[in-house]
Amino acid sequence: MAPRIDILSLFPEVFPAALSSSILGRAIGDGLLTVHVHDIRQWAEPPHRKVDDRPFGGGPGMVFMCEPLAAAVEAVEALDSRPARRVLLAPVGRPLTQRLVNEVASAPRLMLLCGHYEGVDQRAIDALGFEEISVGDFVVSGGELPALLLVDAIARLLPGALGHEASAAEDSFSITDEQGQPLLDCPHYTRPRVWRERAVPEVLLSGDHQAIAQWRRSESELRTRTRRPDLVSLHGQPLEDEASMLQRSTGLNATAPRRTAPCCASHMSAGTSSSQRN
Repeated sequence: MAPRIDILSLFPEVFPAALSSSILGRAIGDGLLTVHVHDIRQWAEPPHRKVDDRPFGGGPGMVFMCEPLAAAVEAVEALDSRPARRVLLAPVGRPLTQRLVNEVASAPRLMLLCGHYEGVDQRAIDALGFEEISVGDFVVSGGELPALLLVDAIARLLPGALGHEASAAEDSFSITDEQGQPLLDCPHYTRPRVWRERAVPEVLLSGDHQAIAQWRRSESELRTRTRRPDLVSLHGQPLEDEASMLQRSTGLNATAPRRTAPCCASHMSAGTSSSQRN
C-alpha cells in the first residue's frame, strides 16, 4: 500500500498546482503515494466556521482553537486504518534536515497540520500528539508552503519517483563524509564545453572516473567549508573510499576499463475556500 499523507489546512486551494506538477505530480499520478488535502473549517461550528480566538494574557494576533482542530484530526485519522505520524509545521519546531526527511518518509502515513495566526493552542498540540517541525529560521504566513516542501522532499525518496535511482543519494545533504556529516553537492556542467569563454573543468572530460569521483568529493567538501561551516568541520578528514564514491557517482566498477567520456494527479478532499486573515 502506498504511503498516505493527509494535509489539514485553512487554505486548501494552495495545493492543487504543486501536487499535480513535476516529480511530485508524477509520483502521485503513478500511485507511489497519495496526498489528501482537508479544509479544517469543515469541522468548525456553523454558520461562521470560526477556528481562532484572542490569546489569553493579551497580545497581538489570534490563536488556533482546540476544538475545531481536534474534530478535524480525529475525523481524518479515521479515514485510514494506519495510525498517522502527526506533524505541525511551525517556526518553533525541530529543524527540518535531510536526516529528518528520511526519518519521516519511512512512516506509512503522515498527517501534516498547517499552522496559522500566532500559533496553535498548546493544549491541542499536546493532546493530539503533534510533533513540531520548522523548515527554517524565518516566518511565513502559514504552514502550507512548508508542508509542500516536506511532501516534495519525501516524494523524491520514493523508489521510482526520480529518473535515476541514484539521484536522491547524490543530492546535497544526502552526500556525507566518513563521520556521517552532510555535505553540499558539487558543481555540475553540461554542453557546450566552452560557454562565453568559460570552460568545463578538464577532469570531467577525461573519462577517468576515479579522478572525477575524487574531484566531485573535493568540490563538495570545499563548498561545505565555505558556504555551510555550521554543517561539519572537514579539515583533515579523509576522503570516502574511492571505490564507493565511484560506484555511487557513476554506477561503474572502479576496476572497469577506462573510456573517454562522451562530450499529479492528487486526491483532494472537497473544501471551501477561505479569505480569513492569516
